Amino acid sequence: MADRLAQTDGLTDVQQEILRTVRSFVDREILPVATELEHRDEYPSAIVEGLKAMGVFGLTIPEEYGGLGESLLTYALVVEEIARGWMSVSGIINTHFIVAYMIQQHGTPEQKEYFLPRMAVGEVRGAFSMSEPGLGSDVSAIRTKAVREGDAYVLNGQKMWLTNGGTSNLVAVLCRTDEGQPEDAPPHRSMTTFLVEKEPGFGPNPRVTGLTVPGRIEKMGYKGVDTTELVLEDVRVPADRVLGGAGGRGFYQMMDGVEVGRVNVAARGCGVARRAFELAVAYAQTRHTFGKPIAEHQAVQFRLAEMGVKVEAAHQMTVNAARRKDSGRRNDLEAGMAKYLAAEFCKEVVEDSFRIHGGYGFSKEYEIERLYREAPMLLIGEGTAEIQKMIIGRRLLEEYRVEG
Repeated sequence: MADRLAQTDGLTDVQQEILRTVRSFVDREILPVATELEHRDEYPSAIVEGLKAMGVFGLTIPEEYGGLGESLLTYALVVEEIARGWMSVSGIINTHFIVAYMIQQHGTPEQKEYFLPRMAVGEVRGAFSMSEPGLGSDVSAIRTKAVREGDAYVLNGQKMWLTNGGTSNLVAVLCRTDEGQPEDAPPHRSMTTFLVEKEPGFGPNPRVTGLTVPGRIEKMGYKGVDTTELVLEDVRVPADRVLGGAGGRGFYQMMDGVEVGRVNVAARGCGVARRAFELAVAYAQTRHTFGKPIAEHQAVQFRLAEMGVKVEAAHQMTVNAARRKDSGRRNDLEAGMAKYLAAEFCKEVVEDSFRIHGGYGFSKEYEIERLYREAPMLLIGEGTAEIQKMIIGRRLLEEYRVEG
């Protein structure tokens, strides 16, 4: 099938070669098995091993630590290709990428030397943990607490919505610490990120006393990848596993990670939407009604036209957000816009593809059924649409402030 939509100008030969390799892997190793694995809610072990072999887990980790040292743009385009095959696989990579990015940007030299080379080859795989059962997007209200005891901290609390919570062996956990802060200090200044190493698996952790991953949360879509809770009961974490070596910076570290994560979620939306469009435009040319392919009915052509515009617009906004971050400029406005638009357009394009498929869209035999259940996750992952609009609105008011 031709690839007229979602092209990216100005890529280097290396970037183009990486994308060709990933696209070929998706077509060969992911698309043929994705729906079957998703229906079984089965972790894609063979696919993950293939991604490790290609170096995808170290895509953005600097070369000095054994990674490929690629840009956020390259990463976003790779994610778009992988999400086109199966969105859950891009989730396995994204949490790992965010933790690696946070260590790379904020970690001590010792933390970088210790973690990044093993993360680059996928030996250490990351998850990150902000949310809790009672708070959702209100990160400043977290209750999980860490108290200093000698050369360690003792962590107590319950976390929610950890992608890779079971399969990861490194979790970046955001806790309230309060040490050295006045009582009237704003909540976000009393938070610290801890790098907690654990054994993969569910139940009480054999490596970390007091740490439990209760099991997988059953979900409507986004299957295959494990989403879990995390329970911490008097978990001791050495003080040298505070990200960056000093407490009180956790909120900013996590928000920096989420900012690049939002570009990732936008890229996922682009990939899922592109796949939904591909399925629709192919089906419309082979399905006949009233003596002709349904693609020749104007109503279907109008729907395909709208889908194509949305696929293209979301892709270009995502590319813009990634390039802005790569240039060293603040990109929270652009990342928020891209994530909001790509997620909303993804949902709409998937639904239009579903409608074009007619009754077959409701059948589990057709791929669009899987996409229809996957798309809603993008509306809430890495901050809901409402949170994105709050960020966008505040930033626009900053940029367009009226003096006097």
